[in-house]
Amino acid sequence: MLDSRSKLVLSILAKECGDGSYKIVELPDVIMALPKRYRMDSDAVKHIITHLERQDIISVKYDDDDVFCLAVLPYGFEILETEKPKKLKISKEKQPKINFWTIFLSFFAALIGSGLGILIFYFI
Repeated sequence: MLDSRSKLVLSILAKECGDGSYKIVELPDVIMALPKRYRMDSDAVKHIITHLERQDIISVKYDDDDVFCLAVLPYGFEILETEKPKKLKISKEKQPKINFWTIFLSFFAALIGSGLGILIFYFI
């Protein structure tokens, strides 16, 4: 399983290497593409790229200081594609389904309950 920073780096690399072929990616470009709250130094990004390579998510042909020649493997694209629908399904399940009759019946039940409460209060 990947953490949020690794997924962000993977998504940036997938945008750079969209067709699955090897592309030359410079480390400062990856760092600048990250959102400000997830900014990292070059050593952290190199560590994430090494981790992604060990997990067979990306393939690195060569690296030279801050320049990488890499490609995102099909498993990497699969991780990015399967992550989005899960979030959408969870958010749709959390939404309550309320229709007109549910609101009407709850209002009517509250009206009857308060009316009975007033009648009992006056007669006792």
